[in-house]
Amino acid sequence: MATAGRQHGAMSRSVLIVDDDPAYRAAVRALLEADGDYAVTEAASGAAAVAAVARGERPDIVLLDLGLPGENVFAVTRELNVLAADMVLVLCSVREAEEFAARIACSPAAGFLAKDRLSVRALSDLADRGP
Repeated sequence: MATAGRQHGAMSRSVLIVDDDPAYRAAVRALLEADGDYAVTEAASGAAAVAAVARGERPDIVLLDLGLPGENVFAVTRELNVLAADMVLVLCSVREAEEFAARIACSPAAGFLAKDRLSVRALSDLADRGP
């Protein structure tokens, strides 16, 4: 499997998109796969993402929606980090980072991307920083 510290364009990275909205997952998948540097898988919940990683899936990057209904996403980030500390965890939301700034800073996430500002470059920049 590819490592998260690679330079953009050098080799494919794997990304697990975790979001309850199938239309958003499809849009992000299309954006990332069109770039050619990303292999994408999806999960509709934090619990499904944790289960996938517990089964041995090791995406380089996990793009995790802060607004997953009925889930404590910060607890999910901690669980994912325990299972695979080398994954880059990126939180995203339709809301601004300032609403979650203190919790994001205390989490194992590499950073935050507002959903409306998600781009291949922004995701790659966070991934290049590493976990």
